Amino acid sequence: MKLPSSDAVARGTQDTTGYRIQLPRQIAAGPLQQVARRLLMALMVLVTTVLIVYFDRHGYVDNTDEGVDFLDALYYSTVTLSTTGYGDIVPASDSARLINVLAVTPLRVLFLIILVGTTLEVLTERTREEWRLARWRTALRDHTVVVGFGTKGRSAVQTLNAKGLAKDRVVIVDPSSKVIDAANAEGFVGVVGDATRSDVLLRAEAQKARQIIIATQRDDTAVLVTLTARQLNRAAKIVAAVREEENAPLLRQSGADAVITSASAAGRLLGLSTLSPSAGAVLEDLIQQGSGLDLVERPVVKAEVGGSVRETNDLVVSVLRGHRLLGYDDPKASPLRSTDRVITIVRAQPHAVPPIVTPPSAAESE
Repeated sequence: MKLPSSDAVARGTQDTTGYRIQLPRQIAAGPLQQVARRLLMALMVLVTTVLIVYFDRHGYVDNTDEGVDFLDALYYSTVTLSTTGYGDIVPASDSARLINVLAVTPLRVLFLIILVGTTLEVLTERTREEWRLARWRTALRDHTVVVGFGTKGRSAVQTLNAKGLAKDRVVIVDPSSKVIDAANAEGFVGVVGDATRSDVLLRAEAQKARQIIIATQRDDTAVLVTLTARQLNRAAKIVAAVREEENAPLLRQSGADAVITSASAAGRLLGLSTLSPSAGAVLEDLIQQGSGLDLVERPVVKAEVGGSVRETNDLVVSVLRGHRLLGYDDPKASPLRSTDRVITIVRAQPHAVPPIVTPPSAAESE
């Protein structure tokens, strides 16, 4: 798939402009449900007052006409509960005045409490939410931003969590509010919006992130997100996934440190599994953290410095020296240096939570 022109991309993304931040929390009822419940209670108070006044309507005097009907009772109840009354309809008999003292006045107080309580609750909730967001933004740094929480993004997050990354250090960005609701339910912070927009990534604090994973469904969207993210954060490690291999160079030119081609990677795994099902199963096990065998990148320990790759206790498959990746059989890989990092195959420890120095990049398939 070739990327469309920038104008076409812009036309395709300009409709997604909204965003909102959702922090994982548990609330008994949503704001609309709370307001609806309060309004129902206020309506019940009004209906009760109308019935009381109507059944004792003969004890009331209407200055505009002689009698008090149901409409007059409704008018009197509404005015009495919301204000102190206009004086056009007044209780005249002793029973009507007594009922006003014992029933109507308490109902008026209850009505005002319901209305004022709803307002205060909404304001309190908004203030609390703004305080939580401000505190979250202040404390959040060196976190991981994941753009797209489909199959690829979810698998990448699961891999990072398996290597010890806490859920509160992950921010999910996705244009779907339902996806963010699902991420919230799993304990992640979510930002609803189009990640090609800088204001959305700023809401996710991408400018302070340590790494950014881009797992969008479209390659052109991944390019725009990468450009925006790199402009906001020059130091972050950006790992992006694309469907087509021909788009990988463009992702690297846009600022991605690593590009995973989902279509070709899946195709290679299919081919390998066809030729050797056991080899395919081993490779699948290696890229699935927390079970069987794991691929782990770690620094060279002091006891290994100066020694050969084959002398290490772990099974080393590659040596990372600076920006060069040397194979285990490369003569330049040995002796090991203190600044080297080694990629090893080790037995998975699902119950262990090792500290994260540099979380591994993860590919996400659609």
